[in-house]
Amino acid sequence: MTTPVTAGRLAAYLGLFVLGAATGFAGALTQGGWFPGGLSLALLAVAGLSYGAVTATGTRTGGAVAAGGWIVAVMLMTSSRPEGDFFFGAGISSWVFLLGGMALAVMCATVPKLPQPDGPSVRLGK
Repeated sequence: MTTPVTAGRLAAYLGLFVLGAATGFAGALTQGGWFPGGLSLALLAVAGLSYGAVTATGTRTGGAVAAGGWIVAVMLMTSSRPEGDFFFGAGISSWVFLLGGMALAVMCATVPKLPQPDGPSVRLGK
């Protein structure tokens, strides 16, 4: 069964995309500033956002949109600026944030939502 796309759902997806981008930007600042606690906090934020979006919208698309906003923001921050500077510093923390965040976002956005069985709440066969 597919979920109909309404104006409210599109607005929610747009909000989740922007929230994902903001989470990516804040995580990039946090992971480098307060190592190792900031890295853990930044990864926890992207996992919570992706899973929360799935739960809030009731579809995997919500989690994918939030994760997409995070990935777009983080990838834009990896490019060099005209001055030659990079947003991320060299080191293992940046790599763990980039690759671990992507893995967590995909895992949390694709968590299966098992349907609840219909009928009485007793054991079958009794």
